Amino acid sequence: MGGIVVLTPVLYLRLSGFYLFYFATLGVLLPYWGLYLLALGFAPARIGELLAISQVTKVIAPNLWGWLGDHTGQRIRIVRWACLATVLCFVGIYAAGGSYSRLALVTLLFSFFWNAALPQFEVVTLNHLGEQVHRYSRVRLWGSVGFIGAAVGMGWVVEDWGVATVPTALLGLFTVLWLNSLVVPESIKAPDPQPTPPIGQVLRRPAVIAFFIACFLNQAAHGPYYGFFSLYLETFGYSREFIGLMWGLGVAVEVAMFVFMHRLLPRFGPRRLLLAALTMATLRWLLIGHFAANLPVLLFAQTLHAFTFGVFHAASIHLVHQFFPGALQGRGQALYSSLSFGAGNAVGSLAAGYLWQGLGPAMMFNLAAILAALGGWVAWRRLWP
Repeated sequence: MGGIVVLTPVLYLRLSGFYLFYFATLGVLLPYWGLYLLALGFAPARIGELLAISQVTKVIAPNLWGWLGDHTGQRIRIVRWACLATVLCFVGIYAAGGSYSRLALVTLLFSFFWNAALPQFEVVTLNHLGEQVHRYSRVRLWGSVGFIGAAVGMGWVVEDWGVATVPTALLGLFTVLWLNSLVVPESIKAPDPQPTPPIGQVLRRPAVIAFFIACFLNQAAHGPYYGFFSLYLETFGYSREFIGLMWGLGVAVEVAMFVFMHRLLPRFGPRRLLLAALTMATLRWLLIGHFAANLPVLLFAQTLHAFTFGVFHAASIHLVHQFFPGALQGRGQALYSSLSFGAGNAVGSLAAGYLWQGLGPAMMFNLAAILAALGGWVAWRRLWP
């Protein structure tokens, strides 16, 4: 730990491996956890609540661990303990059965630690990259590969052996993620020539406020998609293998976008890319809400995931790295995670769960489109980094 670690091929594989397994867990959770809960007999409102619990912990956990990481500098140690605690807590899912209260408790515990790991690992990755931060997407794309493999593969598993296999698959992935964290070395960032500003001063900047509002709105707009897309497609008669392929398609084009992001960012800048992503998100939710039964339109809508997540996330990581220098990196990544993937997804999942039956899928995706458009308007007016 005497200096900055060089990004060797071995280190690249270890960093990429963490993203691979972390997002493979999402590749099981997002498409199939709702189906698993449905099989246990829960109504859409209860499913929305259980899905929102893991998002709510993203509001608290990343900020707590981000503060600890910024003050101790031992981020990879935090990641390792968080991953181990995730495994131990998730074992309780087998004792929870079909009890809502026990499932809620297990979800609260495992997600509190699981959600702590990624923001700190993002800082580890960015510190290892150093001046080559624009190459972040070349490391992060393996997370998308993991998501595709898990989403598509689990579709076949669920179709052949049922949704009862979902918890076991998740436990296995959580375990492998912890093992991968053990081989990633700590990173040390070179001292910044400029003094680190107070975090309150950074958070009062209009551009930073606009950025976090746009992130919140974009992720809230994803709530109906993340929570109910699989259930929605089943109503049109699509098979579970096909649903897994649809999730995989969305992330496949995301991978392709990540490959080119290191060229797009210097050329267009993060603000323009963020605006493009929010524009495409508005179009995507309208298409899914009204034309999901039309296969060519559904396929096209899924390819827009390259923008709604891939471009948006890569540009956001770049902006967080700019907005929160030096010792503020951990808390900056934590705020991005908690306000977007945490609060945004929690609000979106809860709203979708409560309103799905009353308003119907088309209206829910209309609301998602409105939220994405509103996020684009905020970014257009105020996001000037």
